[in-house]
Amino acid sequence: MQPSIYPTEVFKRASLTLESAGRDWIPLHILSPSLPSRADVKARNCSEVREACVAKGFSFTHVPLQEISGETLRVCPQGNTCCTQEMEDKFGQQSKQDLENLVDEMSHLLRSTFVSRHKRFDEFFLELLENTERSLNEMFVRTYGKPYMQNSEVFENLFAELKRYYTGGNVNLEEMLNDFWSRLLERMFTLLNSQYVITEDYLECISKYTDQLKPFGDVPKKLKSQVTRAFIAARTFVQGLSVGREVAQRVSKVSSTPACIRALTKMMYCPFCQGMPAVKACKNYCLNVMKGCLANQADLDPEWNLYIDAMLLVAQRLEGPFNIESVMEPIDVKISEAIMNMQDNSAEVSYRVFQGCGQPKPAGMTRSTRGVSDVFNARFRPYSPEERPTTAAGTSLDRLVIDIKEKLKMSKKFWSNLPDVLCVEERVTAGNTSDDDCWNGHTRGRYFPEVQKDGLTNQLNNPEVGVDITRPDTLIRQQIMALRVMTNKLRNAYNGNDIYFQDSSDEGSGSGSGSGCTDVCPTDADAEDLTTEAPVVEADRGGPVDGSELPSAPPAALLLTLALSVLALSRQWR
Repeated sequence: MQPSIYPTEVFKRASLTLESAGRDWIPLHILSPSLPSRADVKARNCSEVREACVAKGFSFTHVPLQEISGETLRVCPQGNTCCTQEMEDKFGQQSKQDLENLVDEMSHLLRSTFVSRHKRFDEFFLELLENTERSLNEMFVRTYGKPYMQNSEVFENLFAELKRYYTGGNVNLEEMLNDFWSRLLERMFTLLNSQYVITEDYLECISKYTDQLKPFGDVPKKLKSQVTRAFIAARTFVQGLSVGREVAQRVSKVSSTPACIRALTKMMYCPFCQGMPAVKACKNYCLNVMKGCLANQADLDPEWNLYIDAMLLVAQRLEGPFNIESVMEPIDVKISEAIMNMQDNSAEVSYRVFQGCGQPKPAGMTRSTRGVSDVFNARFRPYSPEERPTTAAGTSLDRLVIDIKEKLKMSKKFWSNLPDVLCVEERVTAGNTSDDDCWNGHTRGRYFPEVQKDGLTNQLNNPEVGVDITRPDTLIRQQIMALRVMTNKLRNAYNGNDIYFQDSSDEGSGSGSGSGCTDVCPTDADAEDLTTEAPVVEADRGGPVDGSELPSAPPAALLLTLALSVLALSRQWR
């Protein structure tokens, strides 16, 4: 019996068949269907996907061991896949969370800057007020003694109103300061003329002529200008930091649309389904996705940049002519200078008051008839440098301003640059050096579409995210308006104007923070003199005119002439 030659014959015939077909000879074990190649095994094995999912903390009920049909998938390619529909759904949820986490992480420094700097400036200004009030009280008690302590509520009210203004109270600084000097004049006049009975009606008459009498010299006018501008700048700047803090916190809370979530899922997790969990997105692909998802945030950028510019302008004022620290620290010296000025000119002031308001009744023997020297028996001595109180909050305004200016400059264009910050190498993308070895939304390879410009209207033809450009995000629009209002207030503060009280008599003017100048603001020269108009002289009283003798019952014609003269002199003295 001849031995079988079947295996040999089959081998020869297979080789001849391949040669006749023009192919290279292939070993028999490659043709065997029961022995797949290494390349086929790798393409169909999903073990890397399983490991990557476990590493990211996913808990799926089932992850295929090998590729399956993807006909149930709605976002990722529907060919052979390593993903189930459950996996794709959870990838969608995670991609939404990933974007929120990324934006939160990237905006953390911006938000913490506004939070911390707002707190530091606020603490500084409040402590500065407390230090100044304490300094004035200690020095006035030492210098003036009992007369000051008996009238200290005038100064307490001054600082209470300054603090109320700074903390957002509805205080007209000019009127408040005018009222302070009027009250101080009443108290000083009473002390310096203790030999007379000074009634409430008489004090009311005196207060009407504070501007004309100028009992305190030029100190009230100069101090009013300095204090008003400094407090307007300080309060508005801190309000600006507060608005920046709130806007940054709100805008950083991303609200993703379904189209954005699909695009994120396709970019970040569809490589898992294709068996390539380690392959990251192409840089330009990521940019298009992020520009589509963050289009509304980018629309905030123009108004944000204007707001930052306005903050920087007011910061310049704070370290220059509107420096509240340089205004408040010597305020005790300035007020005492005014008090001494009235003391030195008390005889002339009293004479002019008696002319305008009449001669008060003598107090008689029941009241003290002390002279001026008995009331104020010491000249004011200002602090020497070593006695000056320590700076507020352990720092100085100049140091705070230098620090915040650098931080503000760095925050410009933050929202339009956000996609570029997110699409950095190793975070989301493969980087610029891997143009051909990155996920392009379909496979591993180059991404060809152009990168879209910033903002909502530029996303009309975004190839990755379907964006409805006719429906802006309501929250973002609200923040844009908040920035616009704050920018207007900052520009007014830069010019020394408080728009809460600007044009308040005009019926057509707005109220609250929405009124004030928009395109053209007053110049610095206009801001130098912030005094108000002189009060209108009432018909039943005359004005204190130098060198004139007033009859006890002047006729109506003389009163009218006198009123016009007082108004003319008031304007001249101003």
